[in-house]
Amino acid sequence: MAYSECCVKGSLWDGKPAGEEKILANNKTYVTGTNPNVAIMIIHDAFGWTFPNTRILADSYAKEADATVYMPDFFGGEVLPSDILRDTSQWHKLDIPGFMGRNTKEIREPEIFACARALRSQYKRVGVIGFCFGGWAVFRLGAKDKEGLVDCISTAHPSLLEKGEIDAVGVPVQILAPENDVMFTPDMKEYANKVIPTLGVPYDYQYLPGVEHGFATRGDEKDVMEYKAMNRAREAAISWFKVWLHLD
Repeated sequence: MAYSECCVKGSLWDGKPAGEEKILANNKTYVTGTNPNVAIMIIHDAFGWTFPNTRILADSYAKEADATVYMPDFFGGEVLPSDILRDTSQWHKLDIPGFMGRNTKEIREPEIFACARALRSQYKRVGVIGFCFGGWAVFRLGAKDKEGLVDCISTAHPSLLEKGEIDAVGVPVQILAPENDVMFTPDMKEYANKVIPTLGVPYDYQYLPGVEHGFATRGDEKDVMEYKAMNRAREAAISWFKVWLHLD
């Protein structure tokens, strides 16, 4: 399955990120929050680790889920320019096939796992959330045979997710699913809702009507329906992390 136009649509949010840029397992990383025991890793969408919206979301997770939040660069320093969200006439300049060819699962999985191992070595509890591109990765991190690297996973509008990755999940899993999503198709939604409840893991499926792929990180703050869906997804993820990362 290839990326589609929906992966580069959306809006830029008001606000300014409050975190810092550091290094995690050799990857440049946005870091926000100060909890010494609980970490959340964000696996970004096509706009990468510098995207202001996702950094603002990371700040919210850090504050409201009481965690130190990390968003590493998993595109080798390359990001899609966020300005195209304001100027759709520039879309023709994007080489999405080339971009995805440089960022396949096989290329990026080793560093994603390296970052998760680094967090596991430092923190008592580790959660991970993936948006769009990051969706397949959280399932792989949460697989039954993957070293217990994470304690729970969440994903909003996952892309490139395969049935086998759903079959293998072995930790509490949350899916934030918009009504309209050409990447996380009705068939895949049906499959997830059929299979995951048989795997013996806690499962939270959030259905967001009236919105489409990308809403959780690129929804329009000025659109009432999208704004409500964005906030519902944000609050659902925060609640999920509160439950599974704060067990004391």
